[in-house]
Amino acid sequence: MKISVKQLEALRPENAGESVREVGGLVGLVRATNSGMSATFYFEFKREGKKQRLPLGSWPRETLANIRKARDEARVLLDKGINPVDARKAERLENQVAVETRIGKAQAVLDRPTFETRFGEWECAALSKRKDKGVETRRAFEKDFFAAVGAKALPDVTRADLMAVLDAIVARGANRLANRCLGDLKQFLTWCVDREIVTTNVLQTITKAKVGGKEEESDRVLSDKELCALPFALKNANLKDATQHAILLILGTAVRVGEVIRAKKSHIDLEARTWVIPSGNSKNSDAHTVSLSDFAAYHMRRLMDLSDSEEWLLPARKRDGTETHVDLKSISKQVGDRQLKFFERPAHAKRSIKFANALVLVPDAEQSWSPHDLRRTAATLMQKVGALPPVIDACLNHREQNRIKRIYQRHDYAAEQREAWRLLGDRLELLLRPDAGNVHILDTAA
Repeated sequence: MKISVKQLEALRPENAGESVREVGGLVGLVRATNSGMSATFYFEFKREGKKQRLPLGSWPRETLANIRKARDEARVLLDKGINPVDARKAERLENQVAVETRIGKAQAVLDRPTFETRFGEWECAALSKRKDKGVETRRAFEKDFFAAVGAKALPDVTRADLMAVLDAIVARGANRLANRCLGDLKQFLTWCVDREIVTTNVLQTITKAKVGGKEEESDRVLSDKELCALPFALKNANLKDATQHAILLILGTAVRVGEVIRAKKSHIDLEARTWVIPSGNSKNSDAHTVSLSDFAAYHMRRLMDLSDSEEWLLPARKRDGTETHVDLKSISKQVGDRQLKFFERPAHAKRSIKFANALVLVPDAEQSWSPHDLRRTAATLMQKVGALPPVIDACLNHREQNRIKRIYQRHDYAAEQREAWRLLGDRLELLLRPDAGNVHILDTAA
């Protein structure tokens, strides 16, 4: 008699432990489970005088048709003189060997360090010692190099591979970024050569002139005429109030844009008119105290009032909700996006498209200006109003390059710096006020 589905469906808990059978060696052991009744089936056969069982599956998880099919396949093997239990064991072992072989091959690939893996090692050993902990370099490599060669074993990465990525960066108009990436790549590969990870630095002979082009020293200084036009341009360039005040604060203090962005409210004492830039925020790692003129103090106070943060002067939120400062490139990007006539690229943000040239300060301007040019402009204005070069260098927080002077000439020019910042502020008050057209232009060439 063949076992039927109805027969199995009629099973009750009191049938647990019983067996159901049919001709051909099909045996089912009845079980009672929390989810109902089931039957575990076996193919029962004799081999060399010994009774053996081959598991075929469990009903109702497996259909009776599939269980019989497995039984029939086992009987075919048995008819050929092959023990189906041994065959099942052999198949299981072969599958295990195949899986282990695949795992071994995959592990061998993983064990061969890739470009990205080696970059991570360099990052920990050397790049992390940079002032920004290598954040900018990692961002550039993640964006351009990891997608192209990150998964390749480092010895397999060719000069052609790397040059193709650098050429693509140049093609989108980021020549300076391409040159910076070239410098970082050469340092990375030299580090790898020193550790015999690779035998040669494939970019050793490649210069900036062959990638992004030779970089000329910038000498951009805003003329008095441009400075007179600056307040109106800022107000009509669709910039946030905080960005406008930050730009004018840079102009009034000659600090770097990153020093404003990283500033914390605890660094600023408006009553004492001082702003302490800690060593961790300055480019040369020297702490710097800025004396705030009336002009600079006004814009600093406005920034303090506009900030809704207890900590940051220019706050922003990370994706995880924690607080930090705005991106270090945010102000530079906003300024550049409003002078697009000088660039062969689209705007970084759609909201600035309508204001593509709002910060071109005079119609005959031959090049764009950046926040760093405001620092150079401030230093030049200090020079024009009578500040001496050593005092200007001190205001810029430049470290004396002459070792003997550093050792023996210890005057800090603190009083002279305060006066230079005051004179700078007074001059900017005149140039940037609404009736600035009546101000005597010191820059006769403008």
